[in-house]
Amino acid sequence: MSILTVTDRNAESPAPIPGAAAPALRIGPIELDVPVVLAPMAGITNTAFRRLCREYGAGLYVSEMITSRALVERTPASLRLIQHHESETPRSIQLYGVDPKTVAEAVTMLVAEDRADHIDLNFGCPVPKVTRKGGGSALPWKLGLFREIVEGAVKAAGDIPLTVKMRKGIDAEHLTYLEAAKAAEGAGVASIALHARTAAEFYSGHADWSAIAKLKETIHSVPVLGNGDIWSAEDALRMVAETGCDGVVVGRGCLGRPWLFGDLAAAFQGGHLKAEPTLGEVATAFQRHAELLVEFFDDEGRACRDIRKHVAWYFKGYSVGGELRAALARASSLDEIAELLAQLDPHQPYPGAEAEGQRGRAGTPKVPTLPYGWLDSRELEGAQRSELTEGEGDTSGG
Repeated sequence: MSILTVTDRNAESPAPIPGAAAPALRIGPIELDVPVVLAPMAGITNTAFRRLCREYGAGLYVSEMITSRALVERTPASLRLIQHHESETPRSIQLYGVDPKTVAEAVTMLVAEDRADHIDLNFGCPVPKVTRKGGGSALPWKLGLFREIVEGAVKAAGDIPLTVKMRKGIDAEHLTYLEAAKAAEGAGVASIALHARTAAEFYSGHADWSAIAKLKETIHSVPVLGNGDIWSAEDALRMVAETGCDGVVVGRGCLGRPWLFGDLAAAFQGGHLKAEPTLGEVATAFQRHAELLVEFFDDEGRACRDIRKHVAWYFKGYSVGGELRAALARASSLDEIAELLAQLDPHQPYPGAEAEGQRGRAGTPKVPTLPYGWLDSRELEGAQRSELTEGEGDTSGG
């Protein structure tokens, strides 16, 4: 675990973090001492970022969403995305697909080639390029198709635990999560995660944690995990306390803050420590992230281009000039990044609230992009099924 400047919350205040030490989370045969899962995020949760987060904390670290068809076709990009470093255990991969046969084939491949210890299916992505083909958060509306995909994937997975992640539904008038969760439970999944927003809400507003509580009241045989608006360890414990969920899934809250997983580990184990990194410690993490990306891509230029999107997240709240931020976003080598980071004041203290809170995309509610006539029926029409098999061309669905 990486060393950071930390604060003992008890030393500052007699009031501890809400909640208590949580029990271990079991997902099939996998037992996690800390009930925390890194949410799959397209273009973010590659092996470099997963390794970095793991260095600070504990939990289950899931790959970015990988398209089943690309995996079955063994495209070089998809094969790169399912790579795990030898230090990563358990190995967790999330798949996206709209065709039951293709999804089952992708799961069969992962199991036969011993590439994963856990497989998750994505039914929560709200991105138009996914929902317009009936995938992601649009798919559970067709409950029969959803059940067919999950049942086939569970069977193909065998002893490997298979889980699902979903949203509340398409919009407030087309909620699907309770029916889909019951179908998934019946199919034999190992856990169910809910992002407590609809596809229409995208990432806007506030997550409806009451939906997580309702799901927990509905599903009894497998763990229920909550996702949405977890920006701190306090938020995670509050979600568990308010909803009764068995664990949390953390996405945007860890962008530029891999040490959040250390906070979460301490909180769920009954501790009260919080990382408050100096600017120098943030710079060290940023450099480490870039180095891991070079190892992942085996291409220094590509890695330096990829780290650019992380600049604003890492340095949120810190006094870092616009010119230096822009220069970091143009850097083309590790040496150049190191030279730029050396210009920072390493002793600049943690800025507090300015570095915390929401990060990543939020935006405004959107009308979901769906296949023609998608909402007319809960059943999948013949023409719609043939169109769905053509909707998996990309390597990553997000």
